[in-house]
Amino acid sequence: MAPLQLYCLPYAGASATAYLRWRRLLPAQVELVPLEPPGRGARLDQPLLRDFEALAAEMADVLCRQLERRAGPYVLFGHSMGGLLAWRLCHLVRERGHALPQRLVVSGCAAPTRRDPGRLAALRGDAALSADLRKHGGTPEAVFADAELLRLTLDVLDADYRVCESFRCGAVPPLPLPVHVFAGLDDPIAPADLHAWAIETRAGHTLDWFAGGHFFLHDSQAEVVGRLIACLDGAPAAGTGASLPSPAASASPVSPASLSPA
Repeated sequence: MAPLQLYCLPYAGASATAYLRWRRLLPAQVELVPLEPPGRGARLDQPLLRDFEALAAEMADVLCRQLERRAGPYVLFGHSMGGLLAWRLCHLVRERGHALPQRLVVSGCAAPTRRDPGRLAALRGDAALSADLRKHGGTPEAVFADAELLRLTLDVLDADYRVCESFRCGAVPPLPLPVHVFAGLDDPIAPADLHAWAIETRAGHTLDWFAGGHFFLHDSQAEVVGRLIACLDGAPAAGTGASLPSPAASASPVSPASLSPA
């Protein structure tokens, strides 16, 4: 029996190799495959892309080549920007005639219809980008202490923020596959923006909460991977979160400050 392929897309400013630490926590029948955007990691010598649709098309090319080489079921996972890209890839692979993933898992990511890309317009220049890195956490102090590494990180982050800034949500049909949403209890993404993933699928969705801020996938790594394994097995929602506003309670107009940019 072919292993389940778990394709992982990175968050803004990161390499997909950030997920490699999960391999020791995953069962043998799950093969984690990082999907690396250009300009980082093994693709460091390739130019960074700054447009969402251009990057999505490039990553769809990468994924489709993988699907042509590897038979068997697969799942897409992405955190923050990676979650939005993973959602777009589902639509692009379907348009190209490839099999859809068994399910989509998005983490720390507002629904496509609930995003405010304009918030990122002010995040330009090294000072603003460095401050934003520190604000969200998740970046080792060693990065800030190494001028060359910080330069690489800021260049990738700036390009990725322009990618997110260029995103526009077009009219697309709901996906015929389950969507699982992971969220951090201290992440500023509003609950309504997470519940809105429900309209992106006609096969059901779940929402699970974890301790931590925007980078809860690092703060609560064991819990996140454990829940991910349950999702891969087709388990229902685990109810890991605290009592939080329901979609109805959060459905009042949301100020731009509460919408997630990346």
